[in-house]
Amino acid sequence: MLRYIKKDPVLFASGILAIVSCFFVHPDQEYFGYIDWRVLGILFSMMLVVAELVRIGLFKRLTNMLLAKVHTSRAVSLILVWLCFFMGMILTNDVTLVTMVPFAIGVMSSFGDRRNTTFTLILMTVAANLGSMQTPIGNPQNLYLYTKYSVPLGEFLKLMLPYSLVSLALVTVAVFILCRNSGSSRKEKDDLQSLNKPRLFISLALFLACLLVVARIVDYRIVLAALVIIMIIMDRKAFHYVDFTLLITFIFFFVFVGNMGRIEAVRDVIGNVVGSAPVLTAALSSQVISNVPAALLLSAFTDDGKSLIIGTNLGGLGTLIASMASLITYKFHSAMPKPSDKKTPGYIPAFSVINVIFLVILIGLYYLLKLL
Repeated sequence: MLRYIKKDPVLFASGILAIVSCFFVHPDQEYFGYIDWRVLGILFSMMLVVAELVRIGLFKRLTNMLLAKVHTSRAVSLILVWLCFFMGMILTNDVTLVTMVPFAIGVMSSFGDRRNTTFTLILMTVAANLGSMQTPIGNPQNLYLYTKYSVPLGEFLKLMLPYSLVSLALVTVAVFILCRNSGSSRKEKDDLQSLNKPRLFISLALFLACLLVVARIVDYRIVLAALVIIMIIMDRKAFHYVDFTLLITFIFFFVFVGNMGRIEAVRDVIGNVVGSAPVLTAALSSQVISNVPAALLLSAFTDDGKSLIIGTNLGGLGTLIASMASLITYKFHSAMPKPSDKKTPGYIPAFSVINVIFLVILIGLYYLLKLL
């Protein structure tokens, strides 16, 4: 039991909170209104179709093509970081890291520089979290807040664009400061078999359909039903890569947040705090409970959806649990052999310092834009 809890503490914590809240607000017919089925449907659809694209090998093939002519460690680090930044906008931050981190470890190992590998992995994680904030499908909290507050797509993109541009500049500068430029690497061979074109075209069409759902052009139920049927026929193993624990966690938090919103004393206290400084409250809350639960919790107490979008996205920086996607890289890094060089920085201290610096700069940018 302890092993399962350590594997996914947020799932168990959300389940306990949901159960405890039921003692304060007894189950009734209003419970059915707590759960946002559209958000769950879109999230499941995106995870399933992206899993299929990863299984086909599309993203690894594209990455190998980009890295084929690069021979210096700093250039490789920069490309990996940029890839995570832009892939995070489409694939979500966690899928991007699951796809890219093992590949990056293999590529960086050819240079024999553990320090560079550590900083590259940290900056890839930061880039994935920051890149994902630009689009509604980039991470779960964006998808939830975008849907809940019915934010027009153009407004959402415009809202996050200044932070994304500054973030791209920051991770680029950080690569040149932290990643040394060591000797040439072996060329990564594209040893993948030719892509299955029928599966690729079908998957891309399904991905486009998911984007149409996000843009509110197509009903999510139609796409969800079609996607499930097609994937059962085409590739059932793709279902194994869907993060069902995340979906269950969402349901637990929907119940908890719904119940908290019906307790007048709790609603008044949290509402006053969020109302006075929504962005800062969301960012600080994310440091303790991570940004997805923070978005779900705080959204029940404010109508200022745009501030929550900014606050929870920036709040993904900071502690290791501020964005649960960050734990993916940490797990892969922990599985690597211990470095023989004692000068190699510890992952968590280096991660924390870099993230806090980025968080302070971007929070400062928010207040600067607010003044303007």
